[in-house]
Amino acid sequence: MLVLGEHIARFVESLASEKGYSPNTCRAYDHDLREFFAYIRGVESPERSDKEEEVLPDTLVIRGFLGVLHKRNDKASIARKLSALRTFFRHLVKRGVIGENPADFIHTPKQGHKIPTVFSVDDMFRLLDSIEKDSLLGLRNRAMFETLYSAGLRVSELSGMNVADVDRSGKTIRVRGKGNKERVVPVGEKALRAMGDYRLALAKAKKDGAERLEPMFLNRNGGRITSRSIARILDRLAVACGIPIPMFPHAVRHSFATHLLDAGADLRAVQELLGHKSLSTTQKYTHVSMDKLMEIYDKTHPRR
Repeated sequence: MLVLGEHIARFVESLASEKGYSPNTCRAYDHDLREFFAYIRGVESPERSDKEEEVLPDTLVIRGFLGVLHKRNDKASIARKLSALRTFFRHLVKRGVIGENPADFIHTPKQGHKIPTVFSVDDMFRLLDSIEKDSLLGLRNRAMFETLYSAGLRVSELSGMNVADVDRSGKTIRVRGKGNKERVVPVGEKALRAMGDYRLALAKAKKDGAERLEPMFLNRNGGRITSRSIARILDRLAVACGIPIPMFPHAVRHSFATHLLDAGADLRAVQELLGHKSLSTTQKYTHVSMDKLMEIYDKTHPRR
């Protein structure tokens, strides 16, 4: 017999303690697995006691769950939930709780390739140059988004930056990415200068020196700024400077990668900068660089 609810809780705990997954990723796994847990209890018997044990769901039960999802979720969401189930049952197999993974026999729904939202170089310059620098918050915002675009960071990586992570002489930032993996990435002079201006103004406002271990970017109350707040500020600034398409932090990261590839950067180098585990993840940016490839083709092919 298998008490799925208890195993889900232990599995989610292991994602944080053993794999170093972020709280957001752990919450996503927990949500998807609890949704499946609620489904199978309803299928088995809506009136059963919470104290009763649940038997291991088989492939047919999982297919039924996916059938319900098809009525209210897109293919990307269904694929994510199925991936969560596979990972969870693989966890149980490794620990000898079950003999085989029932989700291994189900194919992942085919998905269309989504081309990332990318802003032009002109749009990025217009956004960054529009941020006022006559206040502490303005200096902070300028520093945040100069750094986001300069280093191609994830918004969680930007939020998680500490003062000590920046090496001004080496022009690099130590970044803690997915799975708590660290990488060192280069950062431009404009971003370094913006961070320096912000921290100097902050130290004056606080009337003390900046602590080396404190967060790089602070909110109004002096705490670490959150990813959600960064996204809201970016969207507001984009609207204010006349960019017609909603702008979100990951689109800045997309733009960073695409602009590097358009300028001739090596795909594997961009992979390292972005902190991608697989080159295939980085290759999606080649789709949005097709205009550049066509330009090179037209200029260089002997029989175009």
